[in-house]
Amino acid sequence: MTTTSTRSAARGADSRPVRLAPLDVLGLGLLGIRTRKVRAALSALGISIGIATLIVVTGIPASSQKALMRELSALGTDMLQAVPARQEPPVLLPPESVDMARRIGPVTVASAVANTHTEVFRNDRLGAADYTGLTVLATRLDLRQAINARVASGRFLTAGTERFPTAVLGSVAASRLGIPKIIAGQPAPQIYIDRHWFTVIGILEKTPLSPDIDRSVLVGWDAARSELEFDGHPTVIYLKARESEIEAVRDVLPATINPELPGVVQVSRPSDALAAKRATENTFSALFLGLAGVALLVGGIGVANTMVVSVLERRREIGLRRALGANRGQIRAQFLTESVVLSALGGLAGTVLGTLATAAYALHQHWPPVIPLSSVTAGFGGAVLIGMLAGVYPSVRAARLTPTEALATT
Repeated sequence: MTTTSTRSAARGADSRPVRLAPLDVLGLGLLGIRTRKVRAALSALGISIGIATLIVVTGIPASSQKALMRELSALGTDMLQAVPARQEPPVLLPPESVDMARRIGPVTVASAVANTHTEVFRNDRLGAADYTGLTVLATRLDLRQAINARVASGRFLTAGTERFPTAVLGSVAASRLGIPKIIAGQPAPQIYIDRHWFTVIGILEKTPLSPDIDRSVLVGWDAARSELEFDGHPTVIYLKARESEIEAVRDVLPATINPELPGVVQVSRPSDALAAKRATENTFSALFLGLAGVALLVGGIGVANTMVVSVLERRREIGLRRALGANRGQIRAQFLTESVVLSALGGLAGTVLGTLATAAYALHQHWPPVIPLSSVTAGFGGAVLIGMLAGVYPSVRAARLTPTEALATT
């Protein structure tokens, strides 16, 4: 009796299913892909197209949007100007108003110019009849950053030159004074301002955001004090601030730069381009969501269809493995793994393809390439998830078949 029981226990122990390590399961999942390379490639192709479509339809609009945002930002969406109100007697802004404006939290740049009420001529032989109609402005060194000005030739005022009689010309001022450009290695041209000679060291390009600068001669703040009897009161304050806070800065600016008489300070309203930029951002955000949803839906249907067919067409193979001792759990694990791996390979290929296509198109259009990380993550993760869901039902159904039923399936 004891011997019989021992033999029965031994047979029971031998019939227990063999546990498969994760690497073994992965090997079985890859078996179908390796042995049916063409079918696997075609199956992955549908997944790749869906994921590539997702990245392209989000990446190209995102690149276009970034290019548009740059163009709108160049229109001064973050800029404000403050000037004293025109009234009699004239109201002057305090000399320290620029430094006070700079203390406002969201302000990134604050600069100023001041009208010196002097006349400029090409030389000392010209008189009032030869008036050029140009304005001589005392200028802070950071004006160029505040108004997005660019130097066409020469250089702008620096800490080393603003104390000396040097000048920078606006584009129109350079034309009227007959100084088209500054040539390196040659003597710098000179102009005559209020009975003083000033050396021209630079010429600006056109400044569409501040056209008054085009018709002006810019001299250093300290040089204007010493040479032109400038009193230090700014005429126009230019500042930049974070776009999201530009309205709040506008509200507090008058009381900040002139606490005693805030009502006499006039501040420009934010650029119309700012409203257009915000509307464009909202429009593009909605467009992204719509296009991404359509691409995911199409890709998901393609993946599900591909994986269902892939599993169902191999039911005879399932029957053979069951006859050789594989249990239902191993069958499920094999085909679920194959489904996930195949989807992941397709998702990876689609991610690379979509990224390259988006970058190539953006560079062709001279846009900055933008590949939304959320699209890449959602695309690859969605491919894996969809492959898993698509493989669950067919693999479970196939695993429930008995070996004879699976082998008899035509």
